[in-house]
Amino acid sequence: MSKLAEFKALEAQLAAQLQQLDAMKNDSGLKQEIEFEQKLKALLEEYGMNLRQVITILDPSKGVSVTAVSSSTGVQRKPREVKRYKNPHSGEVVETKGGNHKILKQWKQEHGSDTVEGWLQ
Repeated sequence: MSKLAEFKALEAQLAAQLQQLDAMKNDSGLKQEIEFEQKLKALLEEYGMNLRQVITILDPSKGVSVTAVSSSTGVQRKPREVKRYKNPHSGEVVETKGGNHKILKQWKQEHGSDTVEGWLQ
């Protein structure tokens, strides 16, 4: 595509987008939403609150994350279960609560992750 054709195509796109923008500026629904947003922000500032706090007040199940609940209330999450892997080749057994075990990593590198996960007892 020549530079002139590319320029004309972009110019046409820009003109279409400007028409869309003008149409949206005159939309009463958009004006109402903008007014609502401005009033809401002013109200939040007046009371010194943010959107998360308002969501928590209106619907506590959606506004609070698990980490925020556990840190503020002192509740700890459920401890990890001990996983036990047995290497069928050597008979060696590894017990771990996570996947960051030195021997387990060696096995996964040597035999593949899927194979080693199959050794889980």
